[in-house]
Amino acid sequence: MSAGIGKGTGKGSRKATSPAASAEVPHYHGHRERLRSRFEEAGAETLPDYELLELLLFRSIPRRDVKPLAKELIQRFGSFAEVLGAPAARLTEIDGVSESVALDLKIVEAALKRMAKGAVGKRPVLSSWSSVLDYCRMAMAFAEREQFRILFLDKKNILIADEVQQTGTVDHTPVYPREVMRRALELSASAIILVHNHPSGDPTPSGADMRMTRELVDIAKPLGIAIHDHIIVGRDGHASFRSLGLI
Repeated sequence: MSAGIGKGTGKGSRKATSPAASAEVPHYHGHRERLRSRFEEAGAETLPDYELLELLLFRSIPRRDVKPLAKELIQRFGSFAEVLGAPAARLTEIDGVSESVALDLKIVEAALKRMAKGAVGKRPVLSSWSSVLDYCRMAMAFAEREQFRILFLDKKNILIADEVQQTGTVDHTPVYPREVMRRALELSASAIILVHNHPSGDPTPSGADMRMTRELVDIAKPLGIAIHDHIIVGRDGHASFRSLGLI
């Protein structure tokens, strides 16, 4: 017995290894490093939505292959932006998405909204119109219920306030024109931009949208408040009343 032990510990013998040390490295470790390298070297533009989502999930789920989960989320919700915009309760319906993972995704969404809003607030709104559209889409395009938002502007068209006035159902939001004007006067706003979303995805203005906008324009004009535009956002794009000749 002592001779057997001596063979195991003597010079030239193979060093013992623990089961953990000899365990095979999970296959997804190499994939994660390759994906990170692609992001660093080629940029996010080269990655499809599911791979960009994978990069986020790496942080939230460190010990699992998240590629199938990322693909399932994109398939369920439609796009990277729609995954971030989905309510936490719907995200956790997906097997593998815990409450903490859903919270991480919502934090990223909040950060993107904050960044987009910052871009709108720094310059006169009319000179940074693309930033306004980007912010409106980020803030509202993927919401599951209609929201009616107002951007209040001063005489130099700088953003004074950004407020959601009403939240409605999947296809209707009540709007009270006199309440809109009352709030504009409270803020000493010289102009406003109306924004609402169509959860259906199609941003085409409805007859009710057009009637409500005309009513607001008629009330605002005697008060010296300009309505620069009414923007409707949806998953499929946006519609501008001014561009369509409806204001």
